[in-house]
Amino acid sequence: MRAGPSQEEIRRHNLSTLLRHVHLGGPASRAVLADRMGLNRSTILGLVNDLTTAGLVAEETPRDTGRAGRPSLVVRPAADHVYALAFDVGVDHLTAARVGLGGAFLARRSTAWPGAGEREPGGAADRLAAFARELAAGAAPGSRCVGVGAAVRGLVRHPDGLVRRAPNIGWTEQDFRAELADRLGPDTSVAVDNEANLGALAEHLRGAGAGFDDLVYLHGDAGIGGGIIAGGRLLRGADGYGGEVGHLIVNPRGGRRCGCGSSGCLEAEAGERALLDAAGRGPETTGPAAVRAVVDAADRGDIAARAALHQVGDWLGVGVSNLVNLLNPRVVIFGGILRDVYLSSAAQIRSRINTSTHAVLRESLRLRVSGLGTDSVLVGAAELGFAALLADPLESPAG
Repeated sequence: MRAGPSQEEIRRHNLSTLLRHVHLGGPASRAVLADRMGLNRSTILGLVNDLTTAGLVAEETPRDTGRAGRPSLVVRPAADHVYALAFDVGVDHLTAARVGLGGAFLARRSTAWPGAGEREPGGAADRLAAFARELAAGAAPGSRCVGVGAAVRGLVRHPDGLVRRAPNIGWTEQDFRAELADRLGPDTSVAVDNEANLGALAEHLRGAGAGFDDLVYLHGDAGIGGGIIAGGRLLRGADGYGGEVGHLIVNPRGGRRCGCGSSGCLEAEAGERALLDAAGRGPETTGPAAVRAVVDAADRGDIAARAALHQVGDWLGVGVSNLVNLLNPRVVIFGGILRDVYLSSAAQIRSRINTSTHAVLRESLRLRVSGLGTDSVLVGAAELGFAALLADPLESPAG
């Protein structure tokens, strides 16, 4: 028979829960925290004191309460002194951000990628490490980085972060986590994950999926990635490759060739290249700006652009219908370039869902665009960087 949790285990669990409350929910009084956690106020006081001593929270007078009388102190995350670094390895960019505890973006840096043949992991790690040094130099004196999270567009093994295949940036079997750790130093905790997984995590915690424990996040870039939250947890599969929805076969007969080697994948039929080709844009035309240009042209009445969005929207609806039938999500969220595509193709996507999914699965289904906009992936990467701290505040580098 397994013994029950010790007092120390209970205390650490409560510290983690309290810190997570103020990290995700913002400043709160001790009374509010006691109510949320079901603990008495003396226990909350002890937990707050522990986290204050560790430099993770502070108690302050709330700003602009609008009420008469002396306001209660609120517990705030130490956003200016405890931060994570978030890296985004995109198809056409490298971005780094310093994100304070509580989720506030404090500073960021970004640069365009070089040509496809020059996108080596070592070069990306060099640039991101340089950004990291710049961001750290701009932090308040005494600030501490508690972790680094990096998003990569491709198949990323869990939990070691090995990038098995990232066709849109040209990487195969690359230990990008080790590349970053080598440049950032042995004391820096680094984690790497797929960009759509991190986008799903971000939308679940802070965006359009907040409050929902079952959702699908679709991220459009040069390809289409997917992240799935099931029962409040990220669905990874056996090795971390779960959620590769871009390679669902939606057009098995005569479908477009996909970069994965198959044909008729959702990515091939509804991705960036499919839209631009259908709209008559040449192969040299790529990127989010090109997609937005097609959307803008359709809004102005361009027949070819409208037809292209209708076609892509129909295939996207087929893919979403399959996901709804399989997973029964409460919310499907469209991010990256799919945000723009959805806003222009919503009627077509909904029509396909209405004809291709079980009625009971549609009853409470919501279709939404990303609540975090272009920052979804970075927000998710930051949460990856904070994960160790939130799991055990007093054992983290900040503790």
